[in-house]
Amino acid sequence: MEFTIEHLKKNFEKKEVLRDISFTFQEGKIYGLLGRNGAGKTTLFNCLNRDIRADGGDFYFSGPSGRRAVTPDDIGYVLSTPTVPEFLTGKEFLHFFLDINEKTIHNPLAVEEYFRIVNIEPEDQNKLMKDYSHGMKNKMQMLINIIAEPPLLLLDEPLTSLDVVVAEEMKELLRQLKKERIIIFSTHIMELALDLCDEIVILNQGKLEEVEKENLNSAEFKDKIIEMLKEESHD
Repeated sequence: MEFTIEHLKKNFEKKEVLRDISFTFQEGKIYGLLGRNGAGKTTLFNCLNRDIRADGGDFYFSGPSGRRAVTPDDIGYVLSTPTVPEFLTGKEFLHFFLDINEKTIHNPLAVEEYFRIVNIEPEDQNKLMKDYSHGMKNKMQMLINIIAEPPLLLLDEPLTSLDVVVAEEMKELLRQLKKERIIIFSTHIMELALDLCDEIVILNQGKLEEVEKENLNSAEFKDKIIEMLKEESHD
């Protein structure tokens, strides 16, 4: 399976944020979407998730059976600031999600098994989510997407504000999740992208540019990226 973006554009009044985004993402990989804060990473995700309307272009899945349109169920979106129903406990929320999606969930597990996947302790499962830490709310967001199994997972700076232990847990979870799906992981932290991702794409001046894999850990690559991002800040 592949996910292809063709000539995607988005303007806000006179500012071109996405100028001509074209790229093909392949199944089974984590793609690091690297760019400065304000480069348009979240705008790109919001266009793909149809939270905002693009001004041009298209995106679709393709595979052995041909090309097909993207539906809302195809996309999982984990926000940098977790959004969960804070008036529910973690266990109530998970029961609710499982109940309303019971017809589409393949091979459901017991609730306790799901919490074990993301290392949420039994004593925390019955707490109101308003009392959850940022990292625990983020884990709940991730857990919903594990259960729903969307073929495309968009992660918008999900690890930036997590402590070291939780961030490492989430990275290992993502490595396990990438089989049979496409993960696009946005970040402005180059070291994080190099540590986690199989491929790197740079969002620079409104366009995407792929970085050759053999260059990822070279000093020349890092210098090139820094120069590209400096140019964008001057613009």
